[in-house]
Amino acid sequence: MQKQATRVLLMVSLVFFIFIPVAAAGPVMDRIVKEGKLVVGLTGQQPPMNATTKQGELIGLDVDLARAMADALGVELEFRTLAFADLLPALVSGRIDVVVSGMTATAARNRQVAFVGPYFVSGKGLLAQAERYAALKSGEGLNAPTVTVAALKYSTSLAFAEELMPKAQLIPTDSYDEAIKLILAGKVDVLVADYPYCALTSFRYQDKGLAAGQSPLTYEPLGIALQEDTLLINWMQNFLVTLEGSGELKKMHQKWMSGGAWVNDLP
Repeated sequence: MQKQATRVLLMVSLVFFIFIPVAAAGPVMDRIVKEGKLVVGLTGQQPPMNATTKQGELIGLDVDLARAMADALGVELEFRTLAFADLLPALVSGRIDVVVSGMTATAARNRQVAFVGPYFVSGKGLLAQAERYAALKSGEGLNAPTVTVAALKYSTSLAFAEELMPKAQLIPTDSYDEAIKLILAGKVDVLVADYPYCALTSFRYQDKGLAAGQSPLTYEPLGIALQEDTLLINWMQNFLVTLEGSGELKKMHQKWMSGGAWVNDLP
């Protein structure tokens, strides 16, 4: 009965969302409704937030969130995978409608685009070979010219590394996959990334000696990035409130943050 009541609540809410925006749409919302399509940008390489399976399917919390978003709007969904550094430029230029890709809502980014959320709270983590584990716990001992540190280009992880380890050799990468290959090849000592990714990756690569810190080092509110459109922003705020109030957002968190068979589908 509880599950049925939740579905009814969500369906009623979705009906509300589908019909209200058409009355007085802003420029971005108007385009989405007229074209009948929502274009979402993500990297497809940030598990468990988003990832690409061996079969080429996009999965993850961000993916489920985007699908619920498109269903609520009553439009088709199109994903566009881009390097993390290219996501905001694509949003500003109008190549995509929203960014849902484990992106922290920072003050600097918020000067460029609007953010709604958070839909998940993360934090920075450290990932390295097991022999670096003692240094991982607090981040001490990593601030030395002999230490190499990888982080995504234009990410809060890179900014965190620059602040925490200014003496280390910083290596910006286009993707997490590139960074992991560098670590496994012994060309990088440490990866700074979102904590859920570090924890998941250390679990996946236990046999290769990777280890992660035990808790997040920072507070990272992940948000949905949008172009300036008052109605779309308001719609998105109400959408998240409804998703959280119905319990569906919590279910998404549990599904993707607790591991599962989907991990075996990752390349």
